[in-house]
Amino acid sequence: MRTLASSAQTVVCLGEALVDRLGPLGGDPEVDRPVDDRLGGAPANVACGLARLGTPVLFFGRLGDDLIGKQFVRLFEQRGVQRSALQLDPDRPSRIVLVRRSHEGERQFQGFVGNRGQGFADQALAPISLPRETRWLLVGTIPMATAASASTLKVALEQARQQRLSIALDVNWRPTFWDPEADPTSGPSTAAIELIRPLLEQATLIKVSREEAIWFFNTGDPGEIQRGLLQRPDVVITDGAAPVRWCLGDQAGVQPAFQPSDVVDTTGAGDAFTAGLLHRRKAAPVERIRFAAACGALVCAGAGGIDPQPTEAQVEAFLGQLS
Repeated sequence: MRTLASSAQTVVCLGEALVDRLGPLGGDPEVDRPVDDRLGGAPANVACGLARLGTPVLFFGRLGDDLIGKQFVRLFEQRGVQRSALQLDPDRPSRIVLVRRSHEGERQFQGFVGNRGQGFADQALAPISLPRETRWLLVGTIPMATAASASTLKVALEQARQQRLSIALDVNWRPTFWDPEADPTSGPSTAAIELIRPLLEQATLIKVSREEAIWFFNTGDPGEIQRGLLQRPDVVITDGAAPVRWCLGDQAGVQPAFQPSDVVDTTGAGDAFTAGLLHRRKAAPVERIRFAAACGALVCAGAGGIDPQPTEAQVEAFLGQLS
């Protein structure tokens, strides 16, 4: 296992970096043109969002040693994301995800392209030792869909337990990562829920969509989810353009979703929200949720999950206009 040098990182984002191939509005990205390729992947999006907001962050993931991998290297350099934990696979390609978009900009994952028969690089993520100075580990459920990356995630979680790190879990259920032939709108199987359960039972912060909350916890009430887990995590439930429901510590509330003047693409809005939550992790709960909601809204005004991410000053200016 490779050991990373000590650093001043605050957050480590573990998981997939990939390309979202956005189809034309109302079209099929597999056959209709033009398509719009955007660098993405939830943990990579959060890492870039944190860096833009000003939080020190390290990305821990695996890409192909290909054009996409090189594009991410340049992106991380430009954003200031530490990449000492970035692995480049000489055999497996970076993953390209087909994203179908409605005329309103809502998205649906449709499948993948680029597999040369050995799977994708992110599925072969190898273990490392987390830096001692890490305070937060951000993870999702997608690495649990493949044996090798699942094993690496479990090693990281054990390190986090030993080092008493806080763990942020963005559930981010995506059935096509578990079964490429699955209906993109289907919920998790009983087997998938059992595999994911240890993440739910160790997380300090759980961020879920309302649909995911129903699937995994049989409730859309964040307080009920919090009380149902022994570690009593913070719980945030997003619901698209509907209000965010949250329970942070012993405080709870509802935050209306902010709307940008023109919604271009909702890709990455939830990841920008997560970045905002982690960036303002020491703020009062109401301020923290409001800041995160503004981050998510601002991303919807541009294409892709990374390019439109705001700076802290842009978020503050947006919130100032609402006062």
